[in-house]
Amino acid sequence: MLPHAGSGAIIYRDWPELLPDDIAPQAVTLPGRHNRREEPSFKDWDPLLEALFEAITDDLDDRPFAFFGHCLGAQLAYRLTVRLAEEGMRAPAVIGMSGWSPVGFFQPTEEQSRMPDPEMIEWIKKLGSFPADIYDNPEMLALVLPALRADLRVSAQYIDDGAKVDCPVVSYGGRSDPLMESPDAMTHWSARTPRHLGNREYSGGHFYIDSHAPAVTADFAGHLQSLAAARS
Repeated sequence: MLPHAGSGAIIYRDWPELLPDDIAPQAVTLPGRHNRREEPSFKDWDPLLEALFEAITDDLDDRPFAFFGHCLGAQLAYRLTVRLAEEGMRAPAVIGMSGWSPVGFFQPTEEQSRMPDPEMIEWIKKLGSFPADIYDNPEMLALVLPALRADLRVSAQYIDDGAKVDCPVVSYGGRSDPLMESPDAMTHWSARTPRHLGNREYSGGHFYIDSHAPAVTADFAGHLQSLAAARS
């Protein structure tokens, strides 16, 4: 499970209790935040994707696996799946794409990643990116903003090449997501996969996932179990 820009595995802290016992969740925390805050953040797309690819492939065994990502995490999950195919490796059973689509979604620019702190804070307030008490806590902001800036710079370098994945995709989004620039953005997943399992919409904005984790985990787990049953 891959988190949104500026955050880490903490956004999935409730998922282990929400998922069935036969699914073993693993969430990624990138360098530069939380328990990895002493490590330098990645600021470029290719080195980050390469490091993730190496870490994930080192951990794979003969068990089925899946990716789930939100926002930047969805971008990374999608490209990791493309990279696995390029290397002739086994594909995920399914990938869950939350809060992002390669077409019709906001993409930051490198200039935006360098916004002055007051502008950056106002922007993330509108998105609801972090708990409200962080915004008035200079010490917490000093920890959060550098990782967020690094991730925005990484996302700004993403170039869509129309690549397809060879596994099913299920997508999720908030009905009022301000980063969804086109109302049909999530429908574009159907052109990137041999089997789009549909798009699930929930009330809320870009961080709808915070309020709807039980529904999202139930749906995603249902797809995992159905696909496993079909293969057996």
